[in-house]
Amino acid sequence: MNFLLYILIGILAGFLAGIIFRGAGFGLIVNLIVGVIGGFLGGWIMKLVGLQKEGLGWDLLTAVVGALLLLWIVSLFKRK
Repeated sequence: MNFLLYILIGILAGFLAGIIFRGAGFGLIVNLIVGVIGGFLGGWIMKLVGLQKEGLGWDLLTAVVGALLLLWIVSLFKRK
């Protein structure tokens, strides 16, 4: 059951990061990929900073922050 919850958090985090970063989501699969990678990245960063908490809202916030950071890093390598 936790796996399904993490998938849903990843999809929502990727969608929210897409809206914040570019004004629209990327589609279900890309939202999932961005959200899951963002969750790992955000969790790693929050651990480094010392901001580890428990809860569904915190997990979503961490994943969105990580997804935004991931999208920003990818945008640095994109040609204009």
